[in-house]
Amino acid sequence: MTTTEPLLESSFLRKLDRLMILTRRAMAGEIQGERRSPRRGSSVEFADFRPYTPGDDIRQIDWNLYARMERVFLKLFVAEEELTVHLLVDTSASMDWGTPNKLRYATKLAAAFGYIALSNLDRVSVSAFAAGATPVQMPSVRGKRGAIGLFTFLQRLGVSGGGNLTESCRRYMQTARNPGPLLLCSDLLDANWQEALKTLSSRPFEITLMHTLAPQELSPELDGDFRLIDVEGGPAVEISADLDLLRRYREQLAAWQDEIESFCSGRGIVYLPVDTGVPVEEFVLGRLRKRGVLR
Repeated sequence: MTTTEPLLESSFLRKLDRLMILTRRAMAGEIQGERRSPRRGSSVEFADFRPYTPGDDIRQIDWNLYARMERVFLKLFVAEEELTVHLLVDTSASMDWGTPNKLRYATKLAAAFGYIALSNLDRVSVSAFAAGATPVQMPSVRGKRGAIGLFTFLQRLGVSGGGNLTESCRRYMQTARNPGPLLLCSDLLDANWQEALKTLSSRPFEITLMHTLAPQELSPELDGDFRLIDVEGGPAVEISADLDLLRRYREQLAAWQDEIESFCSGRGIVYLPVDTGVPVEEFVLGRLRKRGVLR
């Protein structure tokens, strides 16, 4: 899938500069950034009082409160800390299909999401779910200067044969240090997709699932006899495509998407079906903002 075509146009990047990723709860980061944290710090926004104990910074004593109550209290303020945004891209062989290509579309979504995070001084971590022992990972980056490395990494991603989504998610959960917003771009063409999502939701990540499918999967236009070959090594299937078969296919696809959405809803996962026929800019600026993922 590697290509020299730029992932995102400069005009689109300027629009992304005005957005930010919404989080549903405060999370503790590592260093000072631009997000509210459950920790107390020294920003300008007051949070609470607590009694003075020996060794505390006397500059934080509220002398007005002492004058009224004759007891010494410290003023606590909301700390502003960075957030780690996790980008997970499925690079199994089934993603390298469709017009527009599913993997190419997924990398553009990840690039847009990551760029927004970097513009807001959040930290970004990227992992590609490759077949084999270990997912392909990019060292985490922070700040706009990290966008070049992010785009280069995503631009070079290619498919890697069959994949094990559950095992890839399990390995990532074992190594990810700081929970935060997590974006998963996948077609979920894995028999154990439920187990994979359970694994991701086992830690307090705020998960957004981009269920990425091509127009040819959402509404196939076939007529006649075909032999379907599984690019990930499964058995071939002989079909005779007619109106009745296509109708049943669409019904089962809709039922599957409903099942995924219900499964995600029960675990606090934001489920977003993605049609790669919709321009990425339209999807990000429209659908993601409408669903409250971005602001």
